[in-house]
Amino acid sequence: MEKKANKRGHVLVIPYSTQGHINPMLQFSKRLSSKGLKATFATTVFISETMKPELLNSEIDFDTISDGCDKEGFFALGDIDDYLVRLQAVGSKTLTELIIKHKNSPHPIDCILYDAFLPWVLDVAQQFGIVGIAFFTQACAVDYIYYYVHNGLLSLPISSSMMPIVIPGLPLLDLRDMPSFIYVVGSYPSHFKLVLNQFSNIDKADFILVNTFYKLEQEVVDSMSKVMSQPLLTIGPTIPSMYLDKRLENDKDYDLNLFKLDSTSTCWLTSKPPCSVVYASFGSLANLTSDQMKELARGLKQTGFHFLWVVRSSELSKVPHGFIEEMGDKALIVSWIPQTEVLANEAIGCFFTHCGWNSTIEALCLGIPMVAMPQWTDQTTDAKLVEDVWKVGVRVNVREDGIVSGDEIERCIRQVMEGEEGIEMKRNAMKWKELAVEAVCEGGSSDKNIDELVSKILARCK
Repeated sequence: MEKKANKRGHVLVIPYSTQGHINPMLQFSKRLSSKGLKATFATTVFISETMKPELLNSEIDFDTISDGCDKEGFFALGDIDDYLVRLQAVGSKTLTELIIKHKNSPHPIDCILYDAFLPWVLDVAQQFGIVGIAFFTQACAVDYIYYYVHNGLLSLPISSSMMPIVIPGLPLLDLRDMPSFIYVVGSYPSHFKLVLNQFSNIDKADFILVNTFYKLEQEVVDSMSKVMSQPLLTIGPTIPSMYLDKRLENDKDYDLNLFKLDSTSTCWLTSKPPCSVVYASFGSLANLTSDQMKELARGLKQTGFHFLWVVRSSELSKVPHGFIEEMGDKALIVSWIPQTEVLANEAIGCFFTHCGWNSTIEALCLGIPMVAMPQWTDQTTDAKLVEDVWKVGVRVNVREDGIVSGDEIERCIRQVMEGEEGIEMKRNAMKWKELAVEAVCEGGSSDKNIDELVSKILARCK
């Protein structure tokens, strides 16, 4: 158990307001607090309304900035460009006010740890002479690809003559292995601009943190470190301590959920044999078509395995009519669950996933092999790493119409759940689980990096 200490060095943490960005930054805030720093986690006013009451009694303090959409958040505008403009304008103003408020308190802000999706936070920090630390929530491999594009080292669009794509520290990449903004030219231009802008002022940051661990991405971490002008530190994995080193007291879940949790899965799983259940979930943002949901339902049914399928309330109407009743106790469909708790259950044998980074690294940390069905953004690159680098899963093949057939889904699940290949994937998954724990335990690569960061922050506070 980490020892509590008198808090010196006040770190203000500013996440981008989606579940996949809040979770790792909140977990890292807990880790900093356990190392003796005072951490204040500042979400938007809208997001703060979803916090659990018990968080107010935690080791972390909470505060807010405004995105100009306090009542409805992003949904008040609905357009990503309009939202980001307002977030920067109103966010910069209210962040300035927050810094001034703390400046006149016993604990002025010494350092701002900001989501790299919000480079304007660094500009505000520098106006006050405050240390600025960039936090990259995605895999280092993905970050480095975006770095290459932002700096003109990889020309777009990518032609067939450029294949395979060669980037130092990464395996040879096909077009489909690149983030979706790159391989589908012109898709989601606002989001593409958002990920590239992470590097717009990165040279001014004092430190760069990446949510990974060194042995998982050693080659690309080394390559990216060489082109950065400041220390690049791997500090992950940032999942609850209970599933890793168990040094943070009562750190059992992520605490802040933007969706209502369904707890029925725990009881259902206890009645199932070890490694007998397929867990299927596609994260907080993915929206599958009705045709894809139909094929997914068919594929899961055809395997004959028990399955736990997360379908957000907004997507439930896409599940084939009568399917839930037809499957009976063979399946459980829930709206949102504590994913780490489910993945840690001995009944889970396979994770059918979109390969978002948080889901991917949770599966690695808990020793669960995967079937990857990436949808967009970084997920395609994560899927490449899962299948060909870490060798802990398989990636589905997509038809020309963009649909993954039920037969393909069945084939991939059987490949992971049965036979020698499946045994090897499970063995590899358990190896990465051990290395993840090693990284955050005392003296591990991430633990030493965090100690180095804390030491340098405290040195600047004297």
